[in-house]
Order: sequence, then structure tokens, then C-alpha cells
Amino acid sequence: MTPYEQMKHTLANEPKNWLITGVAGFIGSNLLETLLLLNQKVVGLDNFSTGFQHNLDEVETLVNMQQWQGFTFIEGDIRDLADCQAACSDIDYVLHQAALGSVPRSIADPIATNETNISGFLNMLTAARDAKVSSFTYAASSSTYGDHPALPKVEESIGNPLSPYAVTKYVNELYADVFARTYGFSTIGLRYFNIFGKRQTPDGAYAAVIPKWTAAMIKGDKVFINGDGETSRDFNFIENAVQANILAATANNDAKNQVYNVAVGGRTTLNTLFTVLKESLSENGVGYSQNPVYQDFRAGDVQHSQADISKIKTRLGYDPQFNIIEGIEKAMPWYVNTKLIDK
Repeated sequence: MTPYEQMKHTLANEPKNWLITGVAGFIGSNLLETLLLLNQKVVGLDNFSTGFQHNLDEVETLVNMQQWQGFTFIEGDIRDLADCQAACSDIDYVLHQAALGSVPRSIADPIATNETNISGFLNMLTAARDAKVSSFTYAASSSTYGDHPALPKVEESIGNPLSPYAVTKYVNELYADVFARTYGFSTIGLRYFNIFGKRQTPDGAYAAVIPKWTAAMIKGDKVFINGDGETSRDFNFIENAVQANILAATANNDAKNQVYNVAVGGRTTLNTLFTVLKESLSENGVGYSQNPVYQDFRAGDVQHSQADISKIKTRLGYDPQFNIIEGIEKAMPWYVNTKLIDK
């Protein structure tokens, strides 16, 4: 068995108490689904600013009644310390996913991004420290690499941030390091690279590229590409990210107080992505014949992104099971069949 399979077996036999912040969001709801299927006890915290009740409703349909009864939901805000303290009570493992994502959103409203991603993060760190939780795993970001030109991205080498969002995610890492040095409170940061999969919203100005393009193709709308289409990303299927979170939460102490890239270590251009999505849709009975429309590069975006994942593989036993083709193949039926795509 892989380290992940071994850990799932252990958890199923020795259930723990988990807290997921941002539980109604894309990543949070996928974490919830996996943990409930492993018969864990889960507390979820969300204020529905970017998460949705229908994500929780869908998870309920995918687990049995007893597993769902293991879930406690708190409608609250990480910007409120009292909400964070209530959520952390009697918790073993914290998976902190709550944040205001999106580079463009942060450029449009840096104050809201700062309040949630920095003040909210500090509240969660403080509440978790005071509750003496066993581990604290948080969503970091590949945006932290900023203008550093080298590929692949190695955890120890970062550049200057290119957006307010990137600043907030870097400050998260700085606070985590200070809490380790000052209070002896250990954490792990996971630098996500372009995660995609079911329950990732296709709607709104700040939607991620894969669900946004897929929804447009299903509806027969135009697909817009920022730049010349040769911008590249390390797209990572959600189940790989779930694996990383569970391995990080249960890691030995010598693997803590670190940040790790969470990706597959590949590069896919936007032009290639367009073709892959078009072909996958065709295989699922949806034809799309339009060409993409090219427009200006988007402010704050980096040109290329690719992760070195040797550190997380060596120290956490991470073994991504899905490349971009396999991930899209698994995710596409959800986009084609779910009615949520119109929400």
C-alpha cells in the first residue's frame, strides 16, 4: 500500500476529530466527502462568501446517514476570533482552506483579501494554538513564487509577489513560521498549483479556468484566452490535493514547520488545455466547434508555473494519482451531468 492508502486504513480504524474551514467551498467540500467516507468526525466552518450550501447538500448524497451525522456545521467567519475558537474546540486536526482566492479579486479589493487571508488566518492560528490541536495544515499558494523565473518551482526559492493575493499567502507562511519559533506551534503549508475538479464553480468574474471554459463550451458560448495561449500551468486534480492534506495533517513532527508544493510536476499551456477540454467534452457527448478568442494578458498573472514535487514526495509520501488528462476525464461527467453548472 502507498503511504496514503495506509493512512486511510489507519484513520478508518481510529477516527479523529477534524476541522475544515471553508468547508462549503470547492476544496473544503471534497475534503469533507473523503473524511466522512473514512468515518471521521468533522466540524465545518464557512460564511458562504465563496462557498455554497449545494456543495454540502451534494456531499450528503454521497455518504451514508451515519457518516453524515458525523458532520457538524458552524456558519461563522474566520475574521471573528470567537467563531474560530468555537470551531477549534476538541479538534485533533485542522485543515484551514478558508480564504478569498483569485488574483484579480485581490487587485480589485485588496482590503477584503487582507482581512480574510491575513487577519482571518491569524485568528485561526491563535485559536488552534490555544486549543492545542495536534496539527494545523493550511492552504498556501503557488502565487508566492511571484516573479521568480526558474522552473520548476522549488519551495526554498521565491520571488517578489505580483498581486495582493500573493502577498497575503506569503504572510501566512511568515506567520506560521513565527508561531513555530515563538510558541512551538507546528504547521504545514500546502502551496496549491491550479487545482481543479468537481464542485469548482464555473460562475463569476473570478472563476478558475477549467470550470469556466467547460461551462462555456457546454452552453455553446465563446471561450476567452488571456494572452497568446502559451501561458502554462501545473494543473492538479482535486483528489491529489485531498491526499496531500490528509498526509500533511497526520505527518510526523519532523515533517512539520514546512511548506510543500502540491501539484503533479507538469506543464500544460492554455492552448493545449482548450484542446483537451474540447476532446473530453466530445467523449461525453457534447460537441464544441468554436475557436477560442484571444485577449490581453491579465494583470498579476505569472507567465509559466510548474512545481518541483520531490520534497512532498520524499517527506510526506505524496504520490499524485491523476495527471491533467486523467483528472479531466474523471471530472468531466460531473460538469456535463450536474445541474449545478447553471447556478
